[in-house]
Amino acid sequence: MKMNKVAALASLVLAATAIAAAGPAAPRSEIKIDAGAAFSRLKSLAGDWNVESARGRGHSRFAVIANGSVVLEHFGEPGGGEMLTAYHLDGDKLVLTHYCMAGNEPHMVAEKFDAASGELNFAFAGGANIGAATGHMHDAAFRLSSNDQFDAKWNFVEGGKLKFSEDVHYTRVK
Repeated sequence: MKMNKVAALASLVLAATAIAAAGPAAPRSEIKIDAGAAFSRLKSLAGDWNVESARGRGHSRFAVIANGSVVLEHFGEPGGGEMLTAYHLDGDKLVLTHYCMAGNEPHMVAEKFDAASGELNFAFAGGANIGAATGHMHDAAFRLSSNDQFDAKWNFVEGGKLKFSEDVHYTRVK
């Protein structure tokens, strides 16, 4: 019986030592992705797209501007509203600014990119016209599955809580 307690204690000490040796997880701001490859993938979206969501059908147009340094998305909401999102490199980071119908401009930083699956995730990094309780787009996840179709999910947060998610399916206009 005493031997089992000693073995259990030794196991706990070894586990704690292994965790301590691994060190703390990297803060979000230090997570490195291949931002250049992700940005190139976004550039390949240039053109016109039909969009579908639970709210209906709309249209989106991606354009590569400013000598190839910015990808600009003009998003036409079902029902007629418009928004604009600018994607660009900031040093070794891929960032976006979303000019929202909510009247604010959330900034996000890419924190994950998987070239094989086309998974590209952005996380909130601040913004303009956003107070503690202000509703705003907080993060976005893309699944760039092919040259002619992809999906996006945008999460809207208000008062620190998820208010809704918008799933959008894009199909290239040919």
